[in-house]
Amino acid sequence: MEVKDIIKEENLVYTKSKILTDKVFHYCPGCSHGVVHKLIAEVIEEMDIQEKTIAISPVGCSVLAYNYLAVDWQEAAHGRAPALATAVSRLMPDKYVFAYQGDGDLASIGTAEIIHACNRGENIVIIFINNGIYGMTGGQMAPTTLEGMPTSTSPYGRDVKLAGHPLKITDLIAQLPGTEYVTRQAVHTPAAVRKCKKAILKAFQNVGKKNGTQFIEVVSTCNSGWKLSPVKANEWMVENMFPVYPLGDLKG
Repeated sequence: MEVKDIIKEENLVYTKSKILTDKVFHYCPGCSHGVVHKLIAEVIEEMDIQEKTIAISPVGCSVLAYNYLAVDWQEAAHGRAPALATAVSRLMPDKYVFAYQGDGDLASIGTAEIIHACNRGENIVIIFINNGIYGMTGGQMAPTTLEGMPTSTSPYGRDVKLAGHPLKITDLIAQLPGTEYVTRQAVHTPAAVRKCKKAILKAFQNVGKKNGTQFIEVVSTCNSGWKLSPVKANEWMVENMFPVYPLGDLKG
């Protein structure tokens, strides 16, 4: 090894996870998905479970997640990721199985699947990205849309008399006996990123111990759908999303 190579190694403070592919993320600048992908990749690499991990690809903005994380993937129909994850986990109980879903996918068409999978205590990790709208299809109102929050289908804001209250799906899931660890995190600051990674690591470790369902909500931004800059979107999330969806562990 040459001196220049030794100097490079000594000065190296960060490198891309080997679990991440070289494909460029298609997400909008400022989107939370890329950060969460990075954290999942780092956890899988640090636990040395790449060959033991099977992921369930969702429907929505992150439908192409299989392009970015070099693990085995299965594609699920809209909302059905927990059902498919259940089958994979039961057929191959030695694997680390996780599903990655947005709020329109998990909390709307997939409500039945997520509730029953969590109630049964399936040995899987669920990572739930909550940005309060249907991001991929034009920014429509979702079950998690805040009261008064404007969307493409509620331009004057969500009216609870017409659409009901925001669905705090993670609070419901925390009440189910099959869930072991339920937490709500974010990735808008370096400190939040570290906490979120710690939560993801704990969830994967618990699955390795076969302790039941692990559920991680990540309160996120959609600056394109919200019609805000990345900086303003983070500020709006802190001021408006966090009071309704407060961060922290709910169970476990």
